[in-house]
Parts: sequence; C-alpha cells; structure tokens
Amino acid sequence: MKISISRDAILNPLQMVNSVIERRQTLPILSNVLISVKDNQLSLTGTDLEVEIINHCHIDNSESGDTTLPARKLLDICKALPEGSNVQIDIDQDRAVLKSGRSRFTLSTLSANEFPSIDALISPFEFTISQKVLKKLIDQTQFCMAQQDVRYYLNGLMLELSDNQIIAVATDGHRLAFCQAKVDLNPGESRQVIIPRKAVNEISRLMEDSDEEITVSLSENHLRIRISDVVFTSKLIDGKFPDYQQVIPQKGDNEVKSPRDNLYQAFNRTSVLSNEKYRGMRLQLSQNQLQATVHNPEQDEAEEVIEVSYSGDEFEIGFNVAYLLDALSAIKSDEVVMQLTDSNHSCLLFGTDDIDSKYVVMPMRL
Repeated sequence: MKISISRDAILNPLQMVNSVIERRQTLPILSNVLISVKDNQLSLTGTDLEVEIINHCHIDNSESGDTTLPARKLLDICKALPEGSNVQIDIDQDRAVLKSGRSRFTLSTLSANEFPSIDALISPFEFTISQKVLKKLIDQTQFCMAQQDVRYYLNGLMLELSDNQIIAVATDGHRLAFCQAKVDLNPGESRQVIIPRKAVNEISRLMEDSDEEITVSLSENHLRIRISDVVFTSKLIDGKFPDYQQVIPQKGDNEVKSPRDNLYQAFNRTSVLSNEKYRGMRLQLSQNQLQATVHNPEQDEAEEVIEVSYSGDEFEIGFNVAYLLDALSAIKSDEVVMQLTDSNHSCLLFGTDDIDSKYVVMPMRL
C-alpha cells in the first residue's frame, strides 16, 4: 500500500481525528488512526469507543488498502515537516516508511481489522440545521454541564426536538442554561437525547459560524453529524434528564436591569478576593443600587457598588460569583435582566435582545 499526499492536505484532517484519540489507552489500537484508501479517496478515522471522527480527502496516484498508524506520532511528524512538502507513505506488513524530501521515518502499524468502528445507525431520525444555529445552541449552554457527577445524565447536554424547535439545556444541579431555536423539523413526537461532554466539546469545535446546512442523524443510542468531508458519531447518554421547566423560575417579583459590561466587570473585580473554594458573593439590593461584597478566610474584603435599574424591596442574597460571571459571559445583549424573588429562590438571567437564552443560578447561604 502506498500513499502520496501533500503535508498541508493531510495536516488538518490528522489534527481533527487526533482530538478524539486519548493519549493513554488500555487498547493499543485506540492510539492509532485508521487510514483507508479507496477510489482516490483517503479516509482518516479516530475513536475512543465513545466518539468517532472520520475525515475524507481526495488523493491521487495511491494504492487502495487499509492500515493503522500511531496517531500522535504521525501528527507530530507532519507538523514538523516544512510547509508545501510532499509526504509519501509506503506500508509493508507491520511497517510503514514515511518519506519527505531527505527525511525518513519508520513507524509500526497495527492491522486495520482490529480497529473498532461504530455500527450503522438503526432507523435514525434525520434533519438538517445550519452550523451557526447548532453552534449557538451548544456554546450558549455547554458551560453548565456537570463534570464527573455521579448523576451521569448531568455530564452532558440535553437536546429536545419538537415541531419546528430545538431546545438545548445543561445543568450541574447548581445552575442551568437554556437556549432554543426555530428549526424546520417534524419529529412526530417530542424527543430528548443527552450528548456526552466530550462529544459536545468536539461538535462545538467542528461547527463554524456559517449558514451551511449539516445533516444530523439520531438513533436510540447514537448521534451522527455530517459536515462536508467529516462524519462525526457519538454514543448518547442513557438516562432521564431532569424536568428543566420546573427549574426555570417564572417572572420574579424583583427585576434588576443593568448594562451587561458594567455588571460583569464589577462582579469580576469583586471575585478577585472571593474564597477560592466556595466563591461566595453577597448582593444587597436597594433603590437603583446593587452592592456586591465578598469575604475570604484571610479576612480580606472586596466591595463594589453598581448603579442599576431597580425599584423593588430591599433584600440581600448570596451567589457563587463564578456562576454569575459564566452566565454574563454567555449573554450577548448589551443589557441584562436579573429576576429575583427573595433570598431563598433562584435567579433568572437573560439579555434584553435575546429571550431565546436563559440562565438560572441557585442562591448560596453565606
């Protein structure tokens, strides 16, 4: 088997498939990239058994065949070669010789027959969506996913499909992010899927802020996305996502309006002295004024007074300042609204120009 390709043509596909390959594997074959050549098309496949990426590119004057090569080593070699150089790979049994100019590298191969692949999806539901819409749904919510929570269904992002609408929701039990978008689809009945954290991160990386349509296929256990020359497949989390509608507060009695940047910068300055573990911040509300205060175990204190639009009752409430900063970072509107009921109920945040995205943060006892 022989492959001849330019270094620049193979570099991006290699980087893409390497992103899903874990460096430390229990199975040696999972550290390799599957290389297949057929009908002048080169396919590179990387997987960790949960997530799989296949990248296709055109290739001339190469012999058909399949093999696997160490993914990280192959990528590092191609990165180190000069731009515009040509790469020739000769594979003979369990050895591959890579030549470029006066450089020569010999790599061990493993049989392509050992390489695991995710099976074809059984009777999937398919729909199309623009890249930028899917990217927005993910980017506006993914930061609220849990990390290694025993409630495994929280370690991912939930997509809910209904007639002409997709809703994305993520929560770690202390905060929640919600984003919805109008899409031309008809799933017959409302369905929910939970995409694992790693897959969510990869999809966000693959998506561009473009109107280009992509195809999404959903089966009972898998999600598959086709983007031009790339096929991305992931297992889904098997579990019941919490009823997010019960978590999102209805309109609160007390509403605070402020320029988003003012609020973000004030909270960010205050957070410098917050407790590194608990990140607690006390907010005191009074007529058109919000006072943010933090203390830490070293007896340091930070205080910030912010002019806001507020006409409700005076009261105080505590929050994890990192959660508020994450929500404010995700909001793109110039003006932000905080709706509060009292010191024991969650806060609802959203931008005045984008009611499709909402953020819920639970209060803290300080």
